[in-house]
Amino acid sequence: MPLYMDFHIIPDVTIEDVKMAHIADKAVQDRFGVKYHQFWVNEDAGTVFCLMEGPNKEACAATHREAHGNIACKIEEVAVGFYQSFMEHNSKLDGGVVLNKDGTADRGYRLVLGINIYGNTKITSNRDYKKLRHPDKPKKFVAEIITKYQGKQIRPFVDDSIMAAFKSPENVLNCAHQIHRELSKRRHEHENSEWNITYKMGIGCSQPLNENQGFFEQAIKLAERLSLIAGKQEILVSNTVKRLCNNNILNNCPVFLRILEASEEKFLNNLFNAAEEKLSNDCFSISSLGRDIGISRPQLYRKVQSIIKDTPNGFIRNLKMHKALLLLKEQELNISQIALEVGYNNPSYFAKCFKETYGVSPSQVLN
Repeated sequence: MPLYMDFHIIPDVTIEDVKMAHIADKAVQDRFGVKYHQFWVNEDAGTVFCLMEGPNKEACAATHREAHGNIACKIEEVAVGFYQSFMEHNSKLDGGVVLNKDGTADRGYRLVLGINIYGNTKITSNRDYKKLRHPDKPKKFVAEIITKYQGKQIRPFVDDSIMAAFKSPENVLNCAHQIHRELSKRRHEHENSEWNITYKMGIGCSQPLNENQGFFEQAIKLAERLSLIAGKQEILVSNTVKRLCNNNILNNCPVFLRILEASEEKFLNNLFNAAEEKLSNDCFSISSLGRDIGISRPQLYRKVQSIIKDTPNGFIRNLKMHKALLLLKEQELNISQIALEVGYNNPSYFAKCFKETYGVSPSQVLN
């Protein structure tokens, strides 16, 4: 049967409350062809996440309704492999409630490390698509470090980025530190080899579901965004990681690691949401972007330059080029269609901007 997870908001919930609800679910689940497995409880946030198998969402909801009347805010089908990458970390169960190894409740937070690695290129006519791919050695090397720190890759190298899920904030930070140290060392030792690379990292964090986003979609999206706007050889970290982490590991943050303030993270999410919604609009402007997120043009410039270390125009252009690169690699649209998708009515001007960004023309990526 399909695997489902649901999400509840229950103020003042306790672990004992959830254990009792689990017993009630198991007492009636056979009537609906459902099998409830386990629960994650966050008493501080008042959130509960239930894992079950069932024929459909309706049967899962009906079981809860019959057993105790607690209706989920959201129920979503979850791919088994995706679930295993995030949630199976040798945890213990106590009456269906998932516990950490030390006996404390697993609150369901997981961390996602996003890494962009690409070969350094020059703008010449004979560069080909392969120069845009990050080299095999760094890719495999990073994968080994991720495994060492108990991370699990959550998707293949579709867009040349690497994504991995972690349970422990200490593990993800130590992993990112070692990746930085090792890649930096090899960059300097082998300047003219496939280690001549640029890399950027972002670390996102969230619980499994919320009312607006799917299974760990929030953490994945944030890691993608942070790895896109991080400076070269920088690790940009969500503020939630700071709140979850042992302070000892953060007391002496290296210069290449930057932790966002909560207000900065909120601003970035609003900025990305507004920009992505209008990315294909050729009339999309800085003024309209500021209006969409409710700040003036001067404020927009100050905030973007402070947090992203770029201008708003530079941010938008990089976002457009990144999306164009992904579309080119999918090879489902032609160059003119892709240009329109990222807000360029003139394919020639789009090609010029793309080559200035990546050192190769769009046609070389398609060929």
